[in-house]
Amino acid sequence: MLALIAICLPLFIIAAAFAVDVAYMQLARTELRTATDAAARAGAKTLSMSQNETTARAAAVAAAAKNNVAGKPLKLTNDQIEIGKGTQANSTSRFKFTVGGAQPNAVRVTGKRTAASAAGPVGLLLGRMLGVTTFEPVHIAASTQLDRDICLVVDRSGSMMESVDGSKVSGNSCSKPDMKKSRWGALYTAVNAFVAELDKTLQEEQCALVTYSSKGSGCGYNFTTSDINCALNFNYQSIRNEMDTLSGKPVQGNTAIGAGIDNGVKVLTSASVRPFAVRTMVVMTDGLHNSGGDPVTAAKKAAAKNITINTVTFSTGADISRMRKVAEATGGKHFHADNASELEAIFREIASTLPVMLTD
Repeated sequence: MLALIAICLPLFIIAAAFAVDVAYMQLARTELRTATDAAARAGAKTLSMSQNETTARAAAVAAAAKNNVAGKPLKLTNDQIEIGKGTQANSTSRFKFTVGGAQPNAVRVTGKRTAASAAGPVGLLLGRMLGVTTFEPVHIAASTQLDRDICLVVDRSGSMMESVDGSKVSGNSCSKPDMKKSRWGALYTAVNAFVAELDKTLQEEQCALVTYSSKGSGCGYNFTTSDINCALNFNYQSIRNEMDTLSGKPVQGNTAIGAGIDNGVKVLTSASVRPFAVRTMVVMTDGLHNSGGDPVTAAKKAAAKNITINTVTFSTGADISRMRKVAEATGGKHFHADNASELEAIFREIASTLPVMLTD
């Protein structure tokens, strides 16, 4: 038995050393992944909030240092933190990280416990018996913050007083809109749903409101072609208040969609726009463009300013073909709603966006 034990004991020790160190190596990998992911998320979130790359790097370093890897805080150096752009080829593809760019929205962190890293390699417990003294794990994490500065551009032409199917509702052209039956009432609900959805997202998004119809007067009111009703703001209460004000008087006039887009461009090229935010316009109409400049031409000008336009048509009388072209001119999407519930769902869908997320 002693001879058998003498022969087997080294094998047992080797097996124990292997099992213990494999478990320890797996623990170190898990801790490194957690620390690196936390650093990438913190960097991307701070990049969004501060719009400053130096501040984002500092946040990544600080987050990493709060997490231990094999008993030591993870130390990052600037060369381990990359600022760039996270993009998707389409809605179902993986995000691709590209270093640099004019509008960065992502941070990629390379977490290391190697001989060349600040904290050094991970020392093994029993591996020395086999001549292996250290373990050098590496983990890479990229986090993308999908920030947007948004301008809602909505139709306040006379047809918005009608019901969704085009029939007249109670009252006359000088009455305020019927908020239960009119298209304007449906839009009012959709806009409030839009900003409510923005309130739920983790990222900070600015939103503005532009309305359009055509110039004229009637019922004791003067109507302008297009107004910037609310400038970009993180507080959406001003949009709610403005929609309340507009709902208290008749909406009238023709449909100058191009003028609305032009004002949307003014909003999204103003001093309030954040340099790293994606510029997005949502243009809604219930009818046909019949006044002022061509909206497709206006959309092409918006595209030259790196503005994406999503278009929403509402009711059977809307010019779906033209509004689809407006969206395509900027790389945006077109949506159509046949009823009030569909309109609200579309506005919620556009407002919903992915928060800070790990994309690699």
